[in-house]
Amino acid sequence: MRRLRPWLILTFALVTGGTAGVLALRYLRQYTPPLAAETRSGFVAVATRELPLGTLLESTDVRLIEWPGSIMPAGYVASTEAAVGRGLITGVQENEPLLESKLAPTGVGGGLPVLIDDGMRAVSVRVDDVVGVAGFVLPGTRVDVLLTMESQSGEPTTEVILQKVRTLAAGQEVQRDRDGKPRAVPVITVAVTPEQAETLALASSQGRIQLALRNALDTATVSTTGARMNSLLGRPAAPASSSPRRGVVVRPTGRDSAVVEVYKGGARTLLKF
Repeated sequence: MRRLRPWLILTFALVTGGTAGVLALRYLRQYTPPLAAETRSGFVAVATRELPLGTLLESTDVRLIEWPGSIMPAGYVASTEAAVGRGLITGVQENEPLLESKLAPTGVGGGLPVLIDDGMRAVSVRVDDVVGVAGFVLPGTRVDVLLTMESQSGEPTTEVILQKVRTLAAGQEVQRDRDGKPRAVPVITVAVTPEQAETLALASSQGRIQLALRNALDTATVSTTGARMNSLLGRPAAPASSSPRRGVVVRPTGRDSAVVEVYKGGARTLLKF
């Protein structure tokens, strides 16, 4: 059997190695564009500091950062000009992207009006630390409104008159006390329908209102019967009519006598004739 010459073996190895190298180079060139596309970047507008809702953005509140990768945030703002002059409808943190879903439309402005949904109204209510749940009623929270006043029978009664009311703002206003000195009064602003605004205004003028803080995920509407003074003391409810019941029933007992039953205020009396 003839042995292969060394130069033939070397030539075969060079040919096969070169072919493999060419195929590998062609494969890499074919997939180079997609790899380069994945490393492209864009610019996204972010907040330069923590900004509360209702803020009207200025040039110092916005800056551009380079966003690596081809997957950009949905609804991102690509320039400072597109964000400046628009109001925030939700609070943002420092370096958080400014998205279209967090900005009011151009030309609407900032402040409280941009937070009010279509068909809703903003109503402010003066509160104290008890009514305002010791300062835990913050913008964006949900509350129930309770009213305490005397019923038609003169009995103190508390009932839930509004539920799942969204708080828009919590602040203070300056009022004068009896001595004319200024004092800060907490104010809670809530978003309600026009009908609820009427109810809340009447309740504020006729009785004492209090806010009950809800869990943000609790959206259930609860049916209650209210609380009354008699129920707190364990007494039965008062009768529908306060006038004593009176009645006379004549029962014959024989030929020469009769018994008359007289009811007065629920008491039974027998009169024999």
